[in-house]
Amino acid sequence: MICHFCCRTCDISEGRLGACGVRTVKEGILQDTAYGRLVSFAVDPVEKKPLYHFLPGSRTVSIAMSGCNFSCDFCQNWEISQQPSVEGQFVDPEQVVMYALEHGHPSISYTYSEPLVWQDYMLDVARIAKSHGILNVMVSNGSFSMEALARILPLIDAYNIDLKGDAAFYAEICGGELSPVMEGIRAIAVHGSHLEVTTMLIEGLHTAAMVSELGGLLMSVGVNVWHLSRFFPRYHMEGRQATSERFLEEMLAVAVSSGVPFVYPGNSGLSAETYCPGCGALVRAYPGLPVVKGVCSDCGKLIYGRWG
Repeated sequence: MICHFCCRTCDISEGRLGACGVRTVKEGILQDTAYGRLVSFAVDPVEKKPLYHFLPGSRTVSIAMSGCNFSCDFCQNWEISQQPSVEGQFVDPEQVVMYALEHGHPSISYTYSEPLVWQDYMLDVARIAKSHGILNVMVSNGSFSMEALARILPLIDAYNIDLKGDAAFYAEICGGELSPVMEGIRAIAVHGSHLEVTTMLIEGLHTAAMVSELGGLLMSVGVNVWHLSRFFPRYHMEGRQATSERFLEEMLAVAVSSGVPFVYPGNSGLSAETYCPGCGALVRAYPGLPVVKGVCSDCGKLIYGRWG
């Protein structure tokens, strides 16, 4: 049976698992092996997703099930993404939404592992959330199938998509492909949902040429916000050095020169001010503060985002 939850479109036989380790076929029905069994339930600043231009200063209910369809050697959450057998506690979709409502949190984030592989649960929560005016955030590797995009785009309000590297980087280090990710980013941008992109930089693997190439790809599909974050040793790359602030600063300059309007450092002590892409004026000194009326107070240019 073909699974259309991600671009891999695995052909899964009875009792076997797809590449993600959590999708299976039981009695002829495609299903998740642990539907609704959450391995993480937390409340985070929305900036942690990271989203700097979406409801800044708010907090978001963050949930995850186990599993991922990539096998990145540097995975920062490998304990839940690369260990599909992790047992979680069942939480009914409506319970997640009621928690957000009762505590006054304006959004629910599907995050930490890869929501694409548990999108049946994600979409069940998202439908209920939408009916109650709660916004939905998806943090994903972006390896959508066309069928998944058709299901997801009407329900998710904001995305942070990981753009991990160039085509060779995906093939050699992530067990994935670049092209479906770029197609997913393009589809989200065309749909008009809020979109921010993150690239985690590994010093010695990422280069200025690669960052410049990725910036060009993001510009070609109209991405406005790009986060470049520092790598810290994890999973199969525990022996590597953490990415230095110096290297991150150099790559930020390359990213800015690519033309993406808003570029930010992540996992870093570097400053993350927001400057108007029109006149260069400082419009926000810290990501947690909204841009008043969503425009630059100096020149009146619209500042990309959802500010309230």
